[in-house]
Amino acid sequence: MKKILLVDDDLDFCEATKLILESKAFKVSLAYDGKEGLNMARSEQPDLVILDVMMPEMNGYDVCVVMKADPELNRIPVILLTAVSQEMFKTSFTKEMGLMTEADDYIAKPVEPEELVERIEVLLKREE
Repeated sequence: MKKILLVDDDLDFCEATKLILESKAFKVSLAYDGKEGLNMARSEQPDLVILDVMMPEMNGYDVCVVMKADPELNRIPVILLTAVSQEMFKTSFTKEMGLMTEADDYIAKPVEPEELVERIEVLLKREE
């Protein structure tokens, strides 16, 4: 069973996404801010990480950069999941920043559950 770490400060989104992913036979761990997510990535060594961008403590871009620079974590595929395109004028985050993080995929919120599962499966197949 593949392990997925979902890091997002939106508790409702986390719970709903966890149910969807568990129904597809994934084991899902949740973290609610960037620092907690990075610590869990180190301790749990998941098969894939889904990172929200706008979070307290440490944003998803920074978490991704740290993961991709860490030899213990850089093999783990990362999906950046963000509402940045809708928040573009309210935030200092940009899509270009996301592309510079070496994330393996970049998905705008809201995302359809089927699309998220499909993208996860593609990345996990690539890692086999």
